Amino acid sequence: MHKFDIVIIGSGLGGLLCGYILSKEGFNVCIVEKQSQPGGNLQTFTRHGHKFETGVHYIGSLGPNQTLARYWSYFGLMDKIQFQQLDLDCFDRVAFNEEEFPIAQGFENFASQLLRYFPNEKQALDDYIRTIQEVVSSFPLYNLELPKDHREHHYTTQSAFDFLQNLSRTPNFKLQIANFKSQTPLSAVLAGNNYLYAGSHFSPLHVASLISHSFISGAYRIMGGSDQVSQALIASIASQGGTVITRREISKIGQLPHLQQKFILETTTGEIFMSNMVISNIHPAKTLTMMPPDMVRPAYHKRIVSLQNTTSSFILYLSVKPGSFPYLNYNYYYHTSRDPWNESAVSEKNWPEMFLLSTGCHIPDQKYAETVTILTYMRFDEVAGWENTTIGRRGPEYQDFKNEKAERLLQLVSLKFPGLSAAIDRMEISTPLTYRDYTGTPDGSLYGIRKNFHEPLLTAVMPKTKIPDFYFTGQNINLHGVLGVTIGSVVTCGEILGLEYLLKKIQNG
Repeated sequence: MHKFDIVIIGSGLGGLLCGYILSKEGFNVCIVEKQSQPGGNLQTFTRHGHKFETGVHYIGSLGPNQTLARYWSYFGLMDKIQFQQLDLDCFDRVAFNEEEFPIAQGFENFASQLLRYFPNEKQALDDYIRTIQEVVSSFPLYNLELPKDHREHHYTTQSAFDFLQNLSRTPNFKLQIANFKSQTPLSAVLAGNNYLYAGSHFSPLHVASLISHSFISGAYRIMGGSDQVSQALIASIASQGGTVITRREISKIGQLPHLQQKFILETTTGEIFMSNMVISNIHPAKTLTMMPPDMVRPAYHKRIVSLQNTTSSFILYLSVKPGSFPYLNYNYYYHTSRDPWNESAVSEKNWPEMFLLSTGCHIPDQKYAETVTILTYMRFDEVAGWENTTIGRRGPEYQDFKNEKAERLLQLVSLKFPGLSAAIDRMEISTPLTYRDYTGTPDGSLYGIRKNFHEPLLTAVMPKTKIPDFYFTGQNINLHGVLGVTIGSVVTCGEILGLEYLLKKIQNG
């Protein structure tokens, strides 16, 4: 039996950041992780001497005095990890068939690069920049300020799709550029990297704006792998007296109302943890399955388990032959049509309709890629027939399924990168099942609970629950992504320590 002040379930970024904050404040903290490797989406894996990212391919707002950099300075991460800034003039290259457009860093540069292709759209680009900056200013924690007038609600009920569709003043233009006619509207280009938030017609304006703003502010890769973030945080937590335990899966959560320790948690092997407080960093619906029915209100339970999740992904992890494929200091998004909003729901017959290609950053001044990762959407129902199987034991039909899908995806990629197939040395294939089993997200969901501008309150999960001293953190309570989860961890710990007190600590580094 283990006794702690606080038990945190799950060692994803949100859980580790909460563990850092609370152990720094003197709490006896234990983080319990079911996987052998901590970190959640910060996990990496190595195959044939090459390291691959599981979920964090690039991050935003990491430049000097930018939002994530200011938060991560408090966590001691900025001095411990090397970052590679992506191409200033094109951190994302967005392609629609033969047309390609640069998404640049810095708001003035962002506009000037796109104005080369859309010279009649200066007002639309000005409106776009002004709006996403207004959205960020309406979320005070993105500026390390205390919440005040709740202006953010204005943007949670607006559609990202409608906002972008209504931006353009010349929606049906055909513009002569470098001897070809551009027929891709500006609205499609601005949504061309919406894989970052699984963009759909349900996506709220605030989700699209906060994420886009962070990357336009400053886009970076973690040199050498995102597992360095989890390793640094775990080392700090241990030095502050905290504990991180892996290979322990919590299966039951109960209350002990008449004892000093309020909660009792049991693992699948019968190991017992007792604590005064609990923070769950895993999906809220998964958390509720561990509780007895009388621990939460029926209406709350019904709402949480009914929430839809974002779609999943199919991923190719490629080891490439030395000197055979260039290192790209940008990410490449390719779309087969000019509508990037329906790609996550594409039918099996038309799959895939898009891909994201990213090369791994391993050393400074890298000239050639060692690894290439290719991602596209995939619905969980395509692999549902194997959902009760485990990794390595899914049978030959599953392997045939993966290989056939990999071939189709590589055929699409070869339209833009014809030399890649010949450069491949080894290939690993990930499906929604793989992602589910390694990250613990239901159905391998990319970003957890799907936000819906029609019903923002329905899809909102508060960090403080009706159960005294029981909290949530992670991508489902604020916003997904590294920046969203970082801020969410501060919100959760602010419920325990006092948000004003905690923000002052972070502002002072």
